Amino acid sequence: MRRTRIIFLCCVLSITWGLALRAQNKTLIVTANKPVAKVQPTMWGLFFEDINFAADGGIYAELVKNRSFEFYKPLMGWKKFGEEYAGQFQIINGPNENNPRFLRIESPEGKELGLINEGFRGMGVTSGETYNFSVMARQDQGKSVLRIELLDSADAVIGAAEVKNFTGDWKKYEASFLCTKTDSRSRLRVVHSGTGVLEIDMVSLFPQHTWKNRPNGLRADLVQKLADLKPGFLRFPGGCIVEGHELATRYEWKKTVGDVNDRKLIVNRWNTEFPYRNAPDYFQSYGLGFYEYFLLAEDIGAEPLPIMNCGMACQYNSAELVPLTELDPYIQDILDLIEFANGDVTTQWGKLRADMGHPQPFNLKMVGVGNEQWGTQYTDRLNVFLNVLREKHPEIAFVGGSGPSSDGKDFDYLWGQMRQLNVPLVDEHYYKSPDWFLKNANRYDSYDRSGPKVFAGEYAAHDKEGKDAESRNTWKAALAEAAFMTGLERNADVVYMASYAPLFGNVDAWQWRPDLIWFDNLRSVATPNYYVQQLYATNKGTDVVPALLGGKVLEGQDSLYASAVIDAATSELIVKVANVSVVPATLTLVVNGRQPAAKEARLQVLAHADLAAYNTLDKPDVVVPTEKTAKLSGNKVILTFDKTSFTVVHIPLKK
Repeated sequence: MRRTRIIFLCCVLSITWGLALRAQNKTLIVTANKPVAKVQPTMWGLFFEDINFAADGGIYAELVKNRSFEFYKPLMGWKKFGEEYAGQFQIINGPNENNPRFLRIESPEGKELGLINEGFRGMGVTSGETYNFSVMARQDQGKSVLRIELLDSADAVIGAAEVKNFTGDWKKYEASFLCTKTDSRSRLRVVHSGTGVLEIDMVSLFPQHTWKNRPNGLRADLVQKLADLKPGFLRFPGGCIVEGHELATRYEWKKTVGDVNDRKLIVNRWNTEFPYRNAPDYFQSYGLGFYEYFLLAEDIGAEPLPIMNCGMACQYNSAELVPLTELDPYIQDILDLIEFANGDVTTQWGKLRADMGHPQPFNLKMVGVGNEQWGTQYTDRLNVFLNVLREKHPEIAFVGGSGPSSDGKDFDYLWGQMRQLNVPLVDEHYYKSPDWFLKNANRYDSYDRSGPKVFAGEYAAHDKEGKDAESRNTWKAALAEAAFMTGLERNADVVYMASYAPLFGNVDAWQWRPDLIWFDNLRSVATPNYYVQQLYATNKGTDVVPALLGGKVLEGQDSLYASAVIDAATSELIVKVANVSVVPATLTLVVNGRQPAAKEARLQVLAHADLAAYNTLDKPDVVVPTEKTAKLSGNKVILTFDKTSFTVVHIPLKK
């Protein structure tokens, strides 16, 4: 018994001594007058891909699914009602090759019939909001009336309007109504009455209040969350969307601009990519196309970064290739895109941009060539692209890639090739465990300073999954990313851009997780990962300065990670510290080289005692930033960092 007590006492003393050592006050010295690297204005940005119903059913505010009857099952998303008889509903192929199908409704006896659209897992509507209905229609015979009804989950009418006086020519007809009830699972009923034959296409319903109240625009709450991140760039449209399962289903930007009625719908590559998350109703209407992407980037103050196909389909799928001698159309697509973004209004594509409502250029500076390609197939094609593109547009930075892996033979080969090709930015991707992110906070410490710069284009820490869609976005994953990002910031002379991926996830229609922002038809929630990104992006500063503990950068010692920047515009020192331990930590922060201009430091703290915690639509505030202060004594401040926390320390400096 005595022996057992002695062993127990030794264990207690050992733990206590360990905690005491942990709590010892160590000194982090920040030399505020010796910047070592510039932080690029583009440092922290956004990666958008139409995955997880991010576009149709997400940020694009259209409520009607399969509005133009172009899905491979023409009436998918629609349910017919009314007395059945031959010829009641007919799908007709017309002369418009981009939007050939339309619906013919025949009612020679004047019987009521019509269709109900289910929306994207329902339609989210709000009481007091005005909704704008539109339809392309032509009266073939007789005289028809369309009654438009918004139905709630119990089939009660909560909004209605009428469209009539159709002519024999295809025209757009519009009507608006007020919604009287909030419902996340409403549906749209289109009722045909009168006699004769009516042909309809592009059946559409939008809320009146969209982002910047643009007609038929973007969902305001989702765009606001992007704007609140203060992103330096917006990468679009992906991602694997760029490649396509095969080349026929690659993203072709020219099919996404111009009149929305003439944009050619295409299957979404994530439609059946994952057997366990099949989404047979997942298509791309291209209501959100390249013009809208450029406009979105401009709205939120981000540099646009389009990624273009390099003549290769996804190598994980078909691995289809365009012969090297037949790449001209693909290269021309990039040249024409640059003209669309930057060209004078007298040019073909510059005129189209102006006709769409933006005569001023979008000031495009960067274009990515290829997404996640690898091997000689990629580098051979990239070389052909660059030979032409650099001659025509030396002012544009063309971005290359390092493949889908963070290391290995293919990764090393591609980096060697990127150096030979003198590519200015190399896109790196890594989806790894939280532990990987902690162990790789020093990843860029030894990168070649004279070679291409890094674009960390897709990254996310993947933690264990739970039942909730949002469950993989744990505090553990976000904290590991925060620690890793101190290494990105410390190495801002090498890392010029970084973006978490993917951006959006619909809780009812996702294919991939984790995701930065989760949403349903009415609500959205920022994840802990979102707040980490926001704390970096809104506190990026202008210059990296040394932050050393015992003469070394803080990258895991005592489970602490740190980086520091100066914001020249505000004359402020900003120090970021991640404590990944389950024990609080204390540091004395000493500012050398410049004098603090205040008696207190302001602290933004993101913390939670439970590493498995995450935010949900029902509980959005489980892990959110808080603020507090700490007293300065001259050029010193004693800081205690909560266990499992990420802290941003603000110290005003004398100019």
